[in-house]
Amino acid sequence: MSTLFGAYDDNLRHLEDLLHVRIRTQGHDLLVEGDPDDTGKVARLVEQIGALLTEGHPLTERDVKDAAQLMATDAAVDLRGHFLRGGQLRQAGRRRIMAKSANQRRYLDAIEQHDIVFGIGPAGTGKTYLAMAQAVNYLLAKKVSRIILARPAVEAGEKLGFLPGDLQEKVNPYLRPLYDALYDMLEVEKAERMLERGVIEVAPLAFMRGRTLNDAFVILDEAQNTTSEQMKMFLTRLGFGSKAVVTGDITQIDLPAGRLSGLVEAMRVVGKVDGVSFIHFDDRDVVRHKLVQAIVKAYEAYGNSNSAPS
Repeated sequence: MSTLFGAYDDNLRHLEDLLHVRIRTQGHDLLVEGDPDDTGKVARLVEQIGALLTEGHPLTERDVKDAAQLMATDAAVDLRGHFLRGGQLRQAGRRRIMAKSANQRRYLDAIEQHDIVFGIGPAGTGKTYLAMAQAVNYLLAKKVSRIILARPAVEAGEKLGFLPGDLQEKVNPYLRPLYDALYDMLEVEKAERMLERGVIEVAPLAFMRGRTLNDAFVILDEAQNTTSEQMKMFLTRLGFGSKAVVTGDITQIDLPAGRLSGLVEAMRVVGKVDGVSFIHFDDRDVVRHKLVQAIVKAYEAYGNSNSAPS
């Protein structure tokens, strides 16, 4: 009961916010008030979590929160299948990465099944982080021989010239989020050795031109800031035995006015190409602080109201 309820009933409060219900406790009983669909989700969640705990499967309070997020987005979710058959990814350093929404699970499955996957959606939905987790898993399992992480350096003109250092030092600030995700999954010393040997490469997108990437797991981050030419160049780099994941948020394009985003164009051009998968995330997939989810919703509502005809 303590795992299900959480410290000071924190999990129950999380359920209330997530499923728009009111929950009270009477001993070991839960009294749930709300829309029948929402109360039904709470019942299914408690039943499935209870069965897993009764059978002796160790679940943490964090697991219960993740299960609630999954149930909120997909009422038919099989939590047993999620927790016991592939819902987890184990990383070096014993860090566990787990899909926290139905879209995240579809994203991980798509990466397994397709050679090119686009993950499109707002900040905090785990697009880059989960792609990095898959890349590290593939590398450690020797399914690929290297990882290549790329980002467009949007301000690669005169502003970049004012930064001190050589070219690599100038572009490193743009690539820092990729390093952060990498160091979160691999021990720093191990990651540094792989970077030194070129097993893991972090580079600006411009460095991809003219290369053919065989036996590699390639991630293009912040793809909304690619030009049409850059996106075509990247997608045609893919070689034998390779996978590519392209992530971006089409609501945060930083290109100069009048320039078409390569990501937006790719959605139209290769959207129906066999072997290419598109996974679209929304505010329900945000896994950062709950305020981030509220902020994403607020901006969406603001954008919709401003674009509506007067």
